[in-house]
Amino acid sequence: MTNRGIKASPEGIEKAETALSPNNLNKKVLAEELGLARSTVTNFFRGIAVDRINFEEICKKLGLDWRDIVAKPPNEHDPQVVQEANSSLASEDVDALVRELRQLCYNKIQHRCGTIRLLDVNRPIKLSRLYVDVNVMEDIPSLQRKEISDLQQHFKPHTDDFNRFGLGKPQKRLPGLEAVATYSKLMVLGKPGSGKSTFLQHLAIECNQGNFQPDRIPVFIQLNNFAKDARASGDFNLVKYISQEFRKCGISELNTETLLNHGKVLVLLDGLDEVQDADSDRVIESLRNFSDDYYNNQLIITCRIAAQYKFQGFTDVETADFNQTQIQTFVKNWFVAVASNFSEEAEAKATQFINQLQMPENHQIREIACTPLLLHLTCLFFREKAKFPSNRAKLYDEGLDLLLKKWDEERGIKRDEIYRNLSIPYKKLLLTHVAAITFEQGDYFFEKDKIQQHIADYLRTLSDVETDSTQLQMDSEAVLKSIEAQHGLLVERARRIYSFSHLTFQEYFTAKKIVTNSEPQALENLVRNITDKRWREVFFLVAGMLGNADQLLRLIKQGVDTLLASDDELQEFLMWIDQKTISVQVSYKQVAVRAFYFALTFDPSFAHVLDISLDLDDALIHAHSLANAFVFYNEFDFSFDHDNAFNADFDEDLAFAYSDAQALDFALNPFFARNRAWCHAYNYELDLHFTLEPDLAIEPELEKILQQLYDQLPQPYSQEAMFKQWWRDNGWNVTTQLTKLMNKHCNIGRDWQLNEQQKGLLKQYYDANRLLVECLNSGCEVTPEVRHEIEDTLLLPIAEIERRKSEV
Repeated sequence: MTNRGIKASPEGIEKAETALSPNNLNKKVLAEELGLARSTVTNFFRGIAVDRINFEEICKKLGLDWRDIVAKPPNEHDPQVVQEANSSLASEDVDALVRELRQLCYNKIQHRCGTIRLLDVNRPIKLSRLYVDVNVMEDIPSLQRKEISDLQQHFKPHTDDFNRFGLGKPQKRLPGLEAVATYSKLMVLGKPGSGKSTFLQHLAIECNQGNFQPDRIPVFIQLNNFAKDARASGDFNLVKYISQEFRKCGISELNTETLLNHGKVLVLLDGLDEVQDADSDRVIESLRNFSDDYYNNQLIITCRIAAQYKFQGFTDVETADFNQTQIQTFVKNWFVAVASNFSEEAEAKATQFINQLQMPENHQIREIACTPLLLHLTCLFFREKAKFPSNRAKLYDEGLDLLLKKWDEERGIKRDEIYRNLSIPYKKLLLTHVAAITFEQGDYFFEKDKIQQHIADYLRTLSDVETDSTQLQMDSEAVLKSIEAQHGLLVERARRIYSFSHLTFQEYFTAKKIVTNSEPQALENLVRNITDKRWREVFFLVAGMLGNADQLLRLIKQGVDTLLASDDELQEFLMWIDQKTISVQVSYKQVAVRAFYFALTFDPSFAHVLDISLDLDDALIHAHSLANAFVFYNEFDFSFDHDNAFNADFDEDLAFAYSDAQALDFALNPFFARNRAWCHAYNYELDLHFTLEPDLAIEPELEKILQQLYDQLPQPYSQEAMFKQWWRDNGWNVTTQLTKLMNKHCNIGRDWQLNEQQKGLLKQYYDANRLLVECLNSGCEVTPEVRHEIEDTLLLPIAEIERRKSEV
């Protein structure tokens, strides 16, 4: 016969409470001596129905007659009483009860968790249309004991393979669903906007639809709402709160107890960090009691990284940043999900986004667009004009405002202020102070004590601050935790070692410090770093933040010209480039032709100057040294049409140079696919053919030699295999002959005999000019006069620059 659940009356509970002391018992000891779950004893004293046999055993242990303790229904034939009594099932019937009750909850869970609201999107979005599977890290970085030198092994800011992403070695990842399946008690930690809440909603929906743990019923609880309701009622009882949630679905309190006792609930508790300090201790106590009493249910709690709490039996994991595949999936989902119509157009825009994000000039945007929140913001920027903002400072500024303030406001979260009047503007000033000091010192990772000292130094400048060193130390630690937990801008990379969450944010705040600096020499101090690669992004950001960037650009130009000013031979080199440019009668701007010849004249021995890997063969090095002209050249918006380069008004020097560069750069490149190499070799043959066109004025001697070279070429379109083999055997000789001809007839082959120091100066000069051009085209505010002045004097010797200035 099935035992029916019964509960104690208020008077019976009072009698039972009184009987504990004479029997030298408390509730915990009572449960242990009777061999009952603590939850059973707890429910008995709360007036919640428990199994009748257990009810009688408790009363017997307390020396009470259970008939005097049990609550008497007003009418034993009352339908609700009968229904609740009949709902207390034996364990073998629990599965049937779960199936029945899941149907009652289905619609409510779908409504509660099936959609999400996106920032600045005017309608809810179906979760299934946007969600991307989450990965987690079991080895939480902030718990690892490492030295700064360990973190710097995979972080090389002074090299070209500068690893900005994550500021360190990637951690091993585990699919989020796999972690949930592995651990019954899980604490999911993560940065703001890393997808923790969405992950819980996804779990609720998957469980609700029977795709995940179909033998359980999900309940999704925002802990901030639980705390507010509990504060209002004065009862921080998670069991009652869950019962209330289930009651909205038509599930009785008795059935809720049955589900919990049999471990049939997937309890999803979101946002422990969002609970205000005044309620935090009581909420945590409630969670711990619930976890102890109903240990056989699945519990998952989310919390921001810095606000870590330890719960017995829980495994901590941390959400990982999106990898490349996740970013692409999210972007494709996002543009289709937010589009009100024209899905094909949305898919096309998603493809444009992904393609542009991979471009080298957008690597800083790729760095921050690795969490769902910041990736969503980046998509919003892109959606309007189908391109990223040329002035990246605007994107970063809105991203920081989102992390510092807007993200919490959108969700109605009110954070406790950790330190007096340290409002958002003051926090921004503090971050600019910390960023500028650490970046200038080349510190990307810093000990906790060191960053707390920087914070204390800033706090000391505030008017109402305590000057006591002990109090300042306490305040600085509280502020550090506040910025980490609430905003995720400073993160603990290893135990007691911090950094900015993204190098881009450290660069942004450093730029902000320079722009807001009232000292007149602030920009001059910045320009001293034009040859230091790690300052490049700071230059772009400062240019974008300035209301007018004329002064900065002029200072950069002066700094660039000064690099070679004291070397007469290098000044002569620039003079030769200018003379060579003047002799070429083409329709392109002279600065573009100067850029072409500047890079074109680099010898294979200049491979390291042009950032070419030295492990490539000589032919490939030479090819890239020529092709680098076009890399620099294309920083200008001068409409250089490669397809129509060989026309009658284009100088034969450039025709030969382009032909040589294209052929060597592609046809001899062993790393390209064979068919691609063949195609470009074929293009080389066509280029040589175009060079021999009668419309071009070519010296008879040169024309004769070119014709001989052309006659050696087999026909690639009819004898593909023969052409490939011929090119492997003879390509180097042919291109070498072309180079010699170019040197002899086009005045390109002068051997400058530069020493290593001069080569290094040229490298710095080349990079600094590219920095200047990129700043000029970064979307900053610059007057047409200054733009013309810079373009007109770029890559010129000092004497020629002074001459042109004197003529103005």
